[in-house]
Amino acid sequence: MPFAEVNQTTLHYRFDGPEQGPVVMLSNALASDLTMWEFQVPALVEAGYRVLRYDSRGHGHSAVPEGPYSIDLLTADAVSLMDTLGLDKVHFCGLSKGGMIGQMLGSQYGDRLISLTLSSTSAYMAPKEIWDERIETVQKGGMAVVVDGTLDRWFTKAGQTHLASSVEKIRRVFLNTSVQGFCACCAAIRDMDQRETIRTVLTPTLVMVGEHDSGTPVSAAEYIHQGISSSALTIISDAAHFVQMEQSSIFNHALLEFIKVNVGR
Repeated sequence: MPFAEVNQTTLHYRFDGPEQGPVVMLSNALASDLTMWEFQVPALVEAGYRVLRYDSRGHGHSAVPEGPYSIDLLTADAVSLMDTLGLDKVHFCGLSKGGMIGQMLGSQYGDRLISLTLSSTSAYMAPKEIWDERIETVQKGGMAVVVDGTLDRWFTKAGQTHLASSVEKIRRVFLNTSVQGFCACCAAIRDMDQRETIRTVLTPTLVMVGEHDSGTPVSAAEYIHQGISSSALTIISDAAHFVQMEQSSIFNHALLEFIKVNVGR
């Protein structure tokens, strides 16, 4: 199990695929880990890409430094991991919190990106009181008190039925997420506002969202699309927040076609 010392913390990461392949870097959502990309890895590897997944700080097998965190800090973690692994440029794909990191990478470190995919994410999450309440609830009762409501936002009812075993894996990861890491990242999301800075993103960008995503809805994806002049928008039917699992074939096709067009940058 590989670990990297980056930005004054320790991150767990994993490579899959050919060593000489262009690197696709995948960044996880809040209360998840690198296993959330299990449906993407085989398709990317088969297409010849080298896949880099990592657990963001406070999640999975990565360290859990004292919070609160910020999207700036989490973005610096991603850049530091690239530096440590000797990666000059990557295709970056982030979902939810990972997409928030991706937005900041695009605005501050665009020279490190070949392409940028932002899925199920937002440039701003209001109202702040919701995040304060969520933090207080989890600090008092643990991750179990919010898991059912979260999974209902992440998957449609149909998705929870036909992906039952995968949803159960996600549930276990959620319940095993550090309360401290979760709350520290909730604070990062609460305090983020990238509504203006995304306008400076020049990297070719694909914005994807599930039509039934209530947490980061279609309107949030449309805002990002309108703000990033170099972006394309894909709305995926019959999916909620975890679109990469619920409609993995459609997600993978869109991602592969997009990065294939931009592989020569």
